[in-house]
Amino acid sequence: MMAEIRAPNSVLLIIAVSSRYPAALQWAQQIATSEFGELAERSVAFPFDQTNYYESSMGPDLKKQFLAFEILIDPGRLRAIKHLTNQWELDYAQQADHVESRPLNLDPGYISEAKLVLASTKDHAHRIYLDDGIYAEVTLHYQAGGWQKLPWTYPDYQQADFQDFFLTCRKALRAAKRR
Repeated sequence: MMAEIRAPNSVLLIIAVSSRYPAALQWAQQIATSEFGELAERSVAFPFDQTNYYESSMGPDLKKQFLAFEILIDPGRLRAIKHLTNQWELDYAQQADHVESRPLNLDPGYISEAKLVLASTKDHAHRIYLDDGIYAEVTLHYQAGGWQKLPWTYPDYQQADFQDFFLTCRKALRAAKRR
């Protein structure tokens, strides 16, 4: 007997917003909530100092803030959302008066009960091609009551404060599913 194809479970959309400018963080929240609705959760603006990879294009003293949205989404939307957030990055760079070529970085992903998935435009051995130039990776998986890293998990996503926020998001997802 052939396996039955089923619709995926809805997931909690998250967007990691990185910038050195508080105004960019605020702009990103405003445009994202206008598109995806009210926030379920918003993290503090964590110092983003685990790497200097972005310093040449984004400047020093970066902050990273996570936005998580009340309305759950189909995980199949991740590719389109990554394209949209890339366009928002360009829009902000063109309208803001900052010296950096990339004053804002937006990285969408989602949280399910079992995993945290991030979208990327870069291929790698552990990334799965979605469509239209976009890849996805499982960045963390949930097991034994907590988030577990994988060999490729970014250092900041391994931090206890990030993972505490993702636990809060997972609880919000579970509560939304019960409603």
